[in-house]
Amino acid sequence: MSRQDVPYGMIENAAIVLDGGQIDWVGPLTELPDRYASYRVHDLDGRLVTPGLVDCHTHIVHGGDRAVEFEMRLNGASYEEVARAGGGIVSTVSATRSASEETLLAEALRRVDVLIGEGVTTIEIKSGYGLDRETELRMLRVARTIGKQRDIRVRTSFLGAHATPADYKHRDDAYIDEICIPTLREAQAQGLVDAVDGFCEGIAFSPDQIARVFEVARELQLPVKLHAEQLSNLGGAKLAARFGALSADHLEYLDEDGVRAMAASGTVAVILPGAFYTLRETQAPPIDAFRKHAVPMALATDMNPGSSPLNSLLLTMNMGCTLFRLTPEEALAGVTRHAARALGLDDVGTVAVGKRAELAVWDVQHPAELAYRIGYNPLHARIIGAPK
Repeated sequence: MSRQDVPYGMIENAAIVLDGGQIDWVGPLTELPDRYASYRVHDLDGRLVTPGLVDCHTHIVHGGDRAVEFEMRLNGASYEEVARAGGGIVSTVSATRSASEETLLAEALRRVDVLIGEGVTTIEIKSGYGLDRETELRMLRVARTIGKQRDIRVRTSFLGAHATPADYKHRDDAYIDEICIPTLREAQAQGLVDAVDGFCEGIAFSPDQIARVFEVARELQLPVKLHAEQLSNLGGAKLAARFGALSADHLEYLDEDGVRAMAASGTVAVILPGAFYTLRETQAPPIDAFRKHAVPMALATDMNPGSSPLNSLLLTMNMGCTLFRLTPEEALAGVTRHAARALGLDDVGTVAVGKRAELAVWDVQHPAELAYRIGYNPLHARIIGAPK
């Protein structure tokens, strides 16, 4: 039940009826229909209930860490300088290739458990740290296993076009043709991939190279997403819009033409303040332009070992407000309904009849508290399906 004229769409003294794993009714308690009189009642003592949170951009499956590179950047090296020196994504590739499936799973579950503890019920997980057939498929298998071993919904994105591995140095096109695209086809054949992503940047792949990957995604009937305009403006967001992308992510260097293209295609802008903060960037994404052109804005952790070792979606909300001047209401929408849209999901993200029964219950008086506090977790409970 949506109340667009009320901040946050909030209903005071509300009742939510769950039946068969779905929301069957929601509204003021005083209007609860008599037909639910026999249902078991769970009194939440006036706590705030929101949709379960959605982290729509993570690289949570990976080997090793990059703490030394963090130190390098603090000593003056730029993200691009670290990458060109053999660090960055390529260094994580080495650690991920050498890690067993069991090790990758155990390490990822520790990170996922932290998000679950903050009310997250849906998470996106990307590949992209294998850059060879065996490891890319291993990462995607681990992502699928996480969804089986934890009470959390996992959406996977194939990110083979993340970087060129050392064994294909200066042969980007050959890597796309010989490794990336064949591995994408195999991942789709094995049922391991829900969407296709890429990194369109000067230190990664050109729009033309990404377009070749996206053409295959279209052939396989897989939706696309794109890391775009993080360090420069190569027109990645326009490319994403041309392919009807679910989302374009980062977007610090996006211009208004790119915003217009996203608005026309319905592509969600995924804002990633963790990378902006960690890399000490100064170019903020064009928040006002997104508002002007009604581009929906999602927020995500971008959890990864290098540019965003951020393992808290609540802190992400605070960063979105503090660094980019999102309102707390925009931040909450960014980790619920807009984040769900960025994953192509229409059955989560709002508390409404017919949606999945995936809720978060909070020990707060007002929704703004979720973005306001730093280093504090007010989660009382997650509800997945009807409580016993």
